[in-house]
Amino acid sequence: MLYTVRTNTKLQTIKDELEDKAKELGFGVLKEYSFKDLLKEKGYPIEQDITVFEICNPAIAQKILSKHPEVSVYLPCRISLYQSNDQVILSTVEIEDIIKDFDFDDALKDEIYKVFTRLKTLLCSWNDEGA
Repeated sequence: MLYTVRTNTKLQTIKDELEDKAKELGFGVLKEYSFKDLLKEKGYPIEQDITVFEICNPAIAQKILSKHPEVSVYLPCRISLYQSNDQVILSTVEIEDIIKDFDFDDALKDEIYKVFTRLKTLLCSWNDEGA
C-alpha cells in the first residue's frame, strides 16, 4: 500500500526543492534515480519522467537496523515522483506495511511513526489537492 499526495506544483520544482525540504525535516538525500534516463541508457526508453529519491535519517536507521537487520529491505525510504495528467504524484510505502511485518518494541515503533509523520510532512510540502 502507498501513501500518496497529488499536487499541481511542477515536477521540476519539486525535484529542485526536495533535498532542502528533506534536510529541514532531518533527512538526507542519498540518491536520485531518473528512470527515464536510466532506461534510455539501457536501450529501453520510456516517455514518462519518473524519479525516485532515496532518503535517510541515519539516527533512526541505526536504531532500527541494530535490532532488526531484516528491515534493511525497506531502507532507505523512497519517494516516487511522476506526472499524471495535470498533476504530480508523490508517493512512498505506507508505514503500516512495514510495522505489521516486524516485532518492534513500543519505543522503537513510536520513533518509526514519528519519522513517517515527518516523511508525510515532506510529501505534503507541495500538497495543494489533498492526499
